[in-house]
Amino acid sequence: MRTVLITGASSGIGLACANVLAKEGYRLLLCARREDRLAQLKKELLKQYPNLDVHTFILDVRNREEVAEAIANLPEEWKNIDVLINNAGLSQGLDALQDGDLDDWDRMIDTNVKGLLYVTKAVTPLLKKSTNAHIVNIGSIAGKEVYPNGNVYCATKHAVDALNKAMRIDLLSFGIKVTAINPGMVETEFSEVRFHGDKERAKSVYTGLTPLSGEDIAETIAFVLSRPAHVNINDLLIMPTAQANGTIVNRK
Repeated sequence: MRTVLITGASSGIGLACANVLAKEGYRLLLCARREDRLAQLKKELLKQYPNLDVHTFILDVRNREEVAEAIANLPEEWKNIDVLINNAGLSQGLDALQDGDLDDWDRMIDTNVKGLLYVTKAVTPLLKKSTNAHIVNIGSIAGKEVYPNGNVYCATKHAVDALNKAMRIDLLSFGIKVTAINPGMVETEFSEVRFHGDKERAKSVYTGLTPLSGEDIAETIAFVLSRPAHVNINDLLIMPTAQANGTIVNRK
């Protein structure tokens, strides 16, 4: 039975991954910043899957010391990690570069790039011990193109795209698979966070089209993780049928 560590597990794609992989029989190691949401998720998972093996802990991936300490202090029975899903990430603001908010920039860089690096570095020694190790990094279409006012967010996801390739090279000799999942429009809290809690503006992003759901991405990840030992899905770009690229969508 494989153990999967999911960052940012309290909402969106991370939460969907927890549900889908619980159904698939994984042991779940779930972390996020919001303790109440994690506790609720654990309660709901155990209600649906009474025999599920699940452990939760609070983690802000931006805090280097906290990440190292949290992974080092995991209970021994939870140190046999086979899969890492680097899901924690966000976008803040949608402004031209010259109008950007420096705090928004710091939060995106600290979470999307540095947080991913901190977690990966802390967990890699544990993954090396697995005979079926896999890292899945959640990127974005923003890592494949740059769209108006996307500037720093796109830069962070381009960095993730580069790190996927770097990890694949550096971890090759350990037999650790590395997969990039790059979604287009997914209806989660993403836009609400980007627009600093403006629910109406967030909802308008998805008006007139059917976006992807967190479950769509989670099911794709489950497929990727189920491939035979000799098969690795390196890089996957997944978008709604109504979306052609970062800015062109067919709204009805």
